[in-house]
Amino acid sequence: MDPQRAKNILEAALLCSVEPIALKELSRLFEDTLDNAVLNTLLEDLRRDWTNRGLELVQLKTGWRFQTRDDVKRYLEMMNPEKPPKYSRATLETLAIIAYKQPVTRGDIESIRGVTVSSQVMKALEDRGWIEAIGHRDAPGRPALWGTTSQFLADLNLMSLADLPPLDSEKDQLMADELQKVIPFEGDDNTTESDDENTTTQES
Repeated sequence: MDPQRAKNILEAALLCSVEPIALKELSRLFEDTLDNAVLNTLLEDLRRDWTNRGLELVQLKTGWRFQTRDDVKRYLEMMNPEKPPKYSRATLETLAIIAYKQPVTRGDIESIRGVTVSSQVMKALEDRGWIEAIGHRDAPGRPALWGTTSQFLADLNLMSLADLPPLDSEKDQLMADELQKVIPFEGDDNTTESDDENTTTQES
């Protein structure tokens, strides 16, 4: 197939998709006649074609997608001034611990934060698709082990957890501050957490 024709097909598929498309799915557009090396070359060419435009083609862990460039997002928000979801400091700290220390149990999170983790906080993160139970620790009660998801990486435009802002090992308490550099939401929500407690609970 003519390379320009193939790029046009890829471009149309990606522009019409709300979610990132994996390379395997893109290959189905051509009935698997183009191998991954050729597809990657075409996608890189397409990415260059969209340089200095309002949209950019990016590769994420879950696949490829077009997204609005950062320097034009605020203008689009003027047309549709919807308020983004807002999460409390407690929620952000919980997410940061899971992202940087995974896999962790709820008890681990409580031990690091020094306060009880609200079930509402865990549910908010799970409902958002950012965390999931990935196993159980071999300990009394077999507490669930929590980790981040592919959706978490996609929403933060990260290829892998290695792309998270690096931490100073002596300043782990600043995990939430580091995560806030890439997380698109901040602020207060209506979630209530026992942050005024100075004791932790048992793992559950």
